[in-house]
Amino acid sequence: MKCQTNDLAARLSLFALATVGLVICGCSSTAPRRAVTAPTGQSDQAEAQVEDEQGAAQLWSARCSQCHYPRDPGYFSDAQWEVIMLHMRVRANLTAKEHHRILEFLKSAN
Repeated sequence: MKCQTNDLAARLSLFALATVGLVICGCSSTAPRRAVTAPTGQSDQAEAQVEDEQGAAQLWSARCSQCHYPRDPGYFSDAQWEVIMLHMRVRANLTAKEHHRILEFLKSAN
């Protein structure tokens, strides 16, 4: 009888521990947090352009570094980047929008 009581207490303790663990895990969020930025006085169009350039740079960095070390955007001329990007669009399976955004970012360095 004493053995059954100890076994029951151990099971209840394990259940309570598992429940607490699940509650703690359930409270954490895996969603990305958005940064809160104060208005800088820029126009909406200027802010959109800055965000687009940052997004293009991040897209370039993320997509190109999947297979190789990305070159500096100023390394090639605009014409050379056009040829390279046509080839890489096929190789990296880029969408037309991704291709255009990356190409414009690379050309902006020249």
